[in-house]
Amino acid sequence: MSNVRQYELVYIVPPDSTEDQLADVHKQVSVVVDRFGGSIEKTEPWGRRKLAYEINHQREGTYVLEVINGPGALTAELDRRLRTIDLVLRHMVVRVDEELAIAERSKVRRKSATVKRRVRRGLPPEPTEQELSRRREDSDDMDGAMESGFRGGRDRD
Repeated sequence: MSNVRQYELVYIVPPDSTEDQLADVHKQVSVVVDRFGGSIEKTEPWGRRKLAYEINHQREGTYVLEVINGPGALTAELDRRLRTIDLVLRHMVVRVDEELAIAERSKVRRKSATVKRRVRRGLPPEPTEQELSRRREDSDDMDGAMESGFRGGRDRD
């Protein structure tokens, strides 16, 4: 098994932080990642959002997501370094490669079960174009029902 894993790091900085301050935090994260032989796959600023609870007299924060590939020791050092940066209000590192592998296995298992079920019923393993078009028409019919005022349940006066 490979010792390179995928992690998601989310950190929150005060909403009045400048682009230079955000770049500085990103630089510090990338220095730690480089030192452990990892790589930053993606950096995605989520922008300013309301916090669930007040942190350091702040009701809002700027969220940033970083997808990182690297060894397990990387997370401990990232955690230690982010605690010392005064600008970072909160941070969290989560391992996601295991969850992705589980989801992929489930998808393959569902697909093979569907194929077996179709073959047992005497159908081809994959749906035909006619079946797919019928499914699309059926789903379009339901959308029309929703638009015409169908709400489900009973009407209230």
